Amino acid sequence: MSNREDFTDTALGLVSAQSFPAIVGIADHMLKSSGVTLVGYEKIGSGHCTAIVRGSVADVRLAVQEGAERAQQFGQKLSTLVVPRPMPNLEVVLPIGNRLAQLATGRGHSKLSNQAVGLLETRGFPAMVGAADAMMKSADVVLAAYETIGAGLCTAIIRGSVANVAMALDAGMIEAERIGELHAVMLVPRPLEDLDQTLPLASCWIEKVQPLRIPLTVKETEKELVALPELVTEAQPLAAPLEQKRLEPIQTEPEFNPIADEPREVELINVEVLPDIVAPDTLLELETDAPTLDVSATSDADSASSAIDKVRPKHLRHRFRHK
Repeated sequence: MSNREDFTDTALGLVSAQSFPAIVGIADHMLKSSGVTLVGYEKIGSGHCTAIVRGSVADVRLAVQEGAERAQQFGQKLSTLVVPRPMPNLEVVLPIGNRLAQLATGRGHSKLSNQAVGLLETRGFPAMVGAADAMMKSADVVLAAYETIGAGLCTAIIRGSVANVAMALDAGMIEAERIGELHAVMLVPRPLEDLDQTLPLASCWIEKVQPLRIPLTVKETEKELVALPELVTEAQPLAAPLEQKRLEPIQTEPEFNPIADEPREVELINVEVLPDIVAPDTLLELETDAPTLDVSATSDADSASSAIDKVRPKHLRHRFRHK
């Protein structure tokens, strides 16, 4: 549809027919024959549909004339009207201007745009359903929507390539005649934008406009540094070292030693050096030139032992015999 938002001071043209596929074909021919804008369709029941166009007076007259000729080719009984300067009150009350245009263009973008349009109209709902199923099974087409205009007339609208839509319509016509009554068939190879926006469309084919998400660079705010209070440490005097007490040895009573306490006589026995081979059980003592100490007169055994240690060499072994 054109970008015109206000149809004030523009002429009004209306063409009526008794078939929805026929009025779509008429509207397509009107748009392609002159510079008019298709506002929409008004369906009043009993199969009567009206195409409403707006534009300059000359364009509207030419479009209505071309539409009437095409309706006669379709064998339609039609009525036409051209209003050069419609009153503003008509724009407010009747669906012939902005209100009808907003209903037609407010649905969003369609996934099926720029595809051929096929319309098959039957009298009776079962015939339309059977024809729609046959059309989708016979060619690569989709069911865009359906439309009812009263008097038992139902129209199935399919979309696809021109060849696929033509093949699907042939199969649908055969199935519709087998089930019920076939009323009208229409093929629009290259629908204009105005016609595409005013055709019925199921909600599953409408693309909702999604907002464009642009990544934004968020600047990080610098964190403020908080000054901490200074910690003042007072100098504390060092503690004097503790005086170490001197540990005095504990005096214990001497243990009783029967050998050391009793007076005994020690006799030193000199042992001559034996040959290299000696008996293992024989205890030998080496003879030395050291003087012999007589400890027989000593009564204290400890004093005798200490006296002997002073005169004997370390490498000599002595054996004492206690008496």
